[in-house]
Amino acid sequence: SADADPAFRELWGLENVGQLVGFSFGVPDADTDAPDAWPATDGRGAVVAVLDTGVDTSHPDLAGQMWRNVRETAENGVDDDGNGYVDDAGGWDFANDDPDPRDDHGHGTHVAGTVAAARDNGVGVVGVAPGARVMALKFLDADGMGTLAGAVEAVLYAGANGADVVNASWGDT
Repeated sequence: SADADPAFRELWGLENVGQLVGFSFGVPDADTDAPDAWPATDGRGAVVAVLDTGVDTSHPDLAGQMWRNVRETAENGVDDDGNGYVDDAGGWDFANDDPDPRDDHGHGTHVAGTVAAARDNGVGVVGVAPGARVMALKFLDADGMGTLAGAVEAVLYAGANGADVVNASWGDT
C-alpha cells in the first residue's frame, strides 16, 4: 500500500517503521499491524456507522466505500422502506432532519477515512478496514454541536439498518 496510497507512510498507527511523528520518531512496530491482517480480513462485508459531523461522500478515498440503503429510492419524496426516514438512501442527517449526511465540518470525513479509506487507489491514505462500507449518520452540525437525542436516534437507526459497528469518536466537555 505504500506505493499505491501516497500518504500511507504517514499512517504510523497502521505501520510504524520509525517515521517522524510530531516532533519525534515513532517506535518501529508500535502499531496495529493492519497490513498484516488484510490478507485474512479487510472488513469486506462489514457496515460501519460513522456517527459524527457527516461524511464527504464524494471524497476519492470514500466515494466507493459508502453504504447504500438499497430499500430506499433517493429523491422520490417517499419513505420506500417504511423506516420513518424519507429518501434515506445514503444515510441520514439527524442534526438537520434531512437525508443529506454530507460533512460541513471535517471530523466525520477524517473518521470515515481512518475506518475505510480505499486501498491501492493511488489517492491519499488507506483505512484500517478498507473493505468495509461507511454508513454516514450526521448528528453534529457545522460547529460540531449536537444533541444526545440526535446521537441516540442515530445509534438506533444504525442498528435498525444493518450496521455491524458504530463508530462514535466524539466527546463533550
